[in-house]
Amino acid sequence: MAGDAFDFSPGAQIPVAGGAGQTAATQALASAAYRDGPVDELLKANSDWATSEVKPPRISLFEPNLGEAFARAVQNRMLGSGRKPLIQSFGLEPQVIVEHCLAASRIRKERDARLTLIMLLFGLLFLPGVLLWLGAFQLRRTLAGSQDRRAGALGAALFGILGLAIVALFVKLPFTGFWYLYLRAMLVAPVIGGLWAQQICERTAKDLRERWTGLLDGGGIGAKIPEAVPSTPGESAAEQLRQNLERIAAEQRSNVVFYAGPKGILGMGTRWGSWQLAEELVPLDPGKDINPFRSWDIVRAIHDQLKLLERTPINTGGLTAPDIEHWVVSPIGEGAGSVSRPAGTDSATYQIRGSQLQEICDKQHFGSGDRHYLGVQFVLWDGQLVITLLINVTVLHKTLRIEVTGHALGPTHAVFNGRPKNRTRTFRKALKFWETWERTLRVVEPREVVRLSVRAPLTWYPPLLEYWGGKLVLPEPFGLRHAWADKPWRHRFMADDALRAATPVLRVVHQAALRVLADNGVDTEKFGNRANTLSGAIQDPTPRQADVYNA
Repeated sequence: MAGDAFDFSPGAQIPVAGGAGQTAATQALASAAYRDGPVDELLKANSDWATSEVKPPRISLFEPNLGEAFARAVQNRMLGSGRKPLIQSFGLEPQVIVEHCLAASRIRKERDARLTLIMLLFGLLFLPGVLLWLGAFQLRRTLAGSQDRRAGALGAALFGILGLAIVALFVKLPFTGFWYLYLRAMLVAPVIGGLWAQQICERTAKDLRERWTGLLDGGGIGAKIPEAVPSTPGESAAEQLRQNLERIAAEQRSNVVFYAGPKGILGMGTRWGSWQLAEELVPLDPGKDINPFRSWDIVRAIHDQLKLLERTPINTGGLTAPDIEHWVVSPIGEGAGSVSRPAGTDSATYQIRGSQLQEICDKQHFGSGDRHYLGVQFVLWDGQLVITLLINVTVLHKTLRIEVTGHALGPTHAVFNGRPKNRTRTFRKALKFWETWERTLRVVEPREVVRLSVRAPLTWYPPLLEYWGGKLVLPEPFGLRHAWADKPWRHRFMADDALRAATPVLRVVHQAALRVLADNGVDTEKFGNRANTLSGAIQDPTPRQADVYNA
């Protein structure tokens, strides 16, 4: 397994949110694990690269809210046994997000344990009364949730009539003795249990909202996962959880990415620009042959020169230090439901290195197979903007082609930046009726207390809860970053950064390549002229759909 390459000595701690994980994009997605509100809100964040969906509930009282569905879905997808490979989340720390999902689930489990106790005390002993109240809430929830306004009003009216009937029955019962007392208690006990449950739900909701707000403010409480730290050598579940968390980090460091047709490279975004320098290899001296060299020689020279990108001849501005990586791009279909790692990938690091990487670079230029690209990646705007420029060097017959392509992945959707809102109610003053005053209500309303109390006993067996309440279905192939990313072109400064980064990278690539060609006896006149033309054309770039070929 992936975790076999890591040290799991006793006493090691799971890292909390901090350091590299403290980015705006990471915190925005991590905050979703603590949120409330309807799960359908997540559907607004669907992007061109991935589309999630929500399976509707069979009984609406069992449906999850946004935070519950998000945390459960992410945990299953990223930590479940036999899961499919993940797509890298550039600009994010996916392990931190998963840790927050685990922490949020632990908080909810502690709340559900208390609610389950209340349901046992007041539910089993006074089951007829509980069923009566639950039936009333379910009827109101079903009819009030209808698109028809008349149906919604009818639901509220029926709930009121049912409440009056219960009160009337409580005042005058047709029984005496034990059944007289039991029927009275049967109607009152669920109300007492509901008030107790209200306090528990309110306290937990405030805790979750504090963590939600803290993450969006750039701080917050770190994710604590005590169940992931084995206290004894025999705790296999904790050990397995820790290994799965390390596996996520290992997949994040993989240098294998996947090209999905018009969707572009998953995790990097679609290709918005392409610049190609292709000329014939002609010896500088007609009486001599070109010195033999490989594509890898040009790529290595470009790699060394790109490391100097952050330097500038004048003391002003400049590029941030880029991440320079050798990528292996594996093609998959546009509608592929999963990806698989190429043969030869290191099972512990999910990387292709050494001689195998050089062989791909030198030989796989035409036909099927994986392709080699040298990548320059800038993670800007606190992780919200990922700019990737890929360089590919190919030789077909006597033609050398150096291609530079631009990819950009924008910020996480605005849905993940929403903050908690307090419920308020506006009243008119008795004497100054033209004036109003506002009162802040409880965080958790009564129907939410009922929903949480009904779900609590079933949270110990999630498959049954998902069967009755529905769930969030994550898009495949899944990656946390591209699944809910927006395009950068709607943000002026982000778009400017993406367009400006292409010019210096292109010029460095051409300079390094021309130097290698000249050192090996190649006539660089045509290459130089073509490079100057591209250098002028790239000064006014405009983003386009370079991955879409119009016939």
